[in-house]
Amino acid sequence: MAGFENLNTDFYQTSYSIDDQSQQSYDYGGSGGPYSKQYAGYDYSQQGRFVPPEMMQPQQPYTGQIFQPTQAYTPTTPQPFYGNNFEDEPPLLEELGINFDHIWQKTLTVLHPLKVADGSIMNETDLAGPMVFCLAFGATLLLAGKIQFGYVYGISAIGCLGMFCLLNLMSMTGVSFGCVASVLGYCLLPMILLSSFAVIFSLQGMVGIILTAGIIGWCSFSASKIFISALAMEGQQLLVAYPCALLYGVFALISVF
Repeated sequence: MAGFENLNTDFYQTSYSIDDQSQQSYDYGGSGGPYSKQYAGYDYSQQGRFVPPEMMQPQQPYTGQIFQPTQAYTPTTPQPFYGNNFEDEPPLLEELGINFDHIWQKTLTVLHPLKVADGSIMNETDLAGPMVFCLAFGATLLLAGKIQFGYVYGISAIGCLGMFCLLNLMSMTGVSFGCVASVLGYCLLPMILLSSFAVIFSLQGMVGIILTAGIIGWCSFSASKIFISALAMEGQQLLVAYPCALLYGVFALISVF
């Protein structure tokens, strides 16, 4: 037992004491309280208070303006095609290709067979007037008890195609399909008068035959006159009038029978 007591006494002999533990304190919050201690000359209580000088920026007052970045380029404003205001823009009907002045001049040219046709106006592709005249022709046939709208449009399309091929073979300049349809459609106006007469009285007598022949000659002569002036086909009016007379003769047969 004496040897065991000597071993315990030697085991607990150390320089550490409880009094030293009570004097040691650590400051984990950096407030310099009872738990603060300095190691190797460094004061840990000043660690939380250190701020680098470059982070110390003076606070600027708020001016109420939003930061807007400068543009790298200056956008160019598009220039309007017709001008700077709406007054310089053309009318809507002119943009759609509908000119009432030209329609009226073409109508007068058809109604007056001896009037000289203006080739610059007649060479335009205007289908507004022909569509109205085709509808009017079908409407007058309907008043006479004849529902022939399909025949009117079908014969018109075939006749325009045939005249288009024929005029391109005969003329040196050539012609567009729209121009041919426009001229033939405008020259259908006298045929509307014939179908209007058919509503009132019958055209199957001698008077009707003479009137029908006169209307066919009127339509074909007006159409050939316009084609000659627009395509510069001098001396070929009779050659152009013959196929036109065949086409308008079919419309006359629809009106009479």
